[in-house]
Amino acid sequence: MHIAILTFEGYNELDSLIALGMLNRVKTDDWRVTIATPSPKVTSMNGVVIEQMSTLEEACAADAVIVGSGIATREVVEDPAVMSILRDLDSSRQLIAAQCSGALVLARLGMLDDIPACTDLITRPWVVAAGVEVLDQPFYARDNIATAGGCLASHYLAAWIIARLKGNDAAESALHYVAPVGEKEEYIERARRNITPYLPAPAAGSPASPPGDPMGTTIWRSLAGADG
Repeated sequence: MHIAILTFEGYNELDSLIALGMLNRVKTDDWRVTIATPSPKVTSMNGVVIEQMSTLEEACAADAVIVGSGIATREVVEDPAVMSILRDLDSSRQLIAAQCSGALVLARLGMLDDIPACTDLITRPWVVAAGVEVLDQPFYARDNIATAGGCLASHYLAAWIIARLKGNDAAESALHYVAPVGEKEEYIERARRNITPYLPAPAAGSPASPPGDPMGTTIWRSLAGADG
């Protein structure tokens, strides 16, 4: 499985790289996480240069995509070359997630026409101006589309993607690893409150959280009791 994190010039390091690190806690041969950029290199809002790991075209064929945030997202959505490529994103066959100002990209692509979104406080007026209802919460998902607001909400997107693609055990392992020592129960309980309502329920008659199925509430009960 390929998960691509769209990362543009002026990107926010926290938005792209926290997700990259957490997603890479999944250690299986069929799991690949890349930074997808429109050029061979991009420079962050704080001067951190990273090299392209995959192209935007490759991202459009990925199993899941996170649209990262940055200081130039309004310029990105006005770039016809970039947006013409991203129109191949398809939530009917991909998980599509947006971090902070990444919601502007989804709005321009028409993916939020009837879906509320989460975003950061600076971007909020622009997303509202695009005709999207903005929620006062860190995470929201409907079907295969998710959004998160605030840099440190990026782990919610990563956990949601891992749960949807690799199941409960993988999501538990990733969350438990990144949560601060001595605060793991607090972090995991917060993740439970924010993510569980937007995960598909297990099919009737099936185990609560079988491997490979979307994360159910059973994992969160076990996580809340996990030690450091």
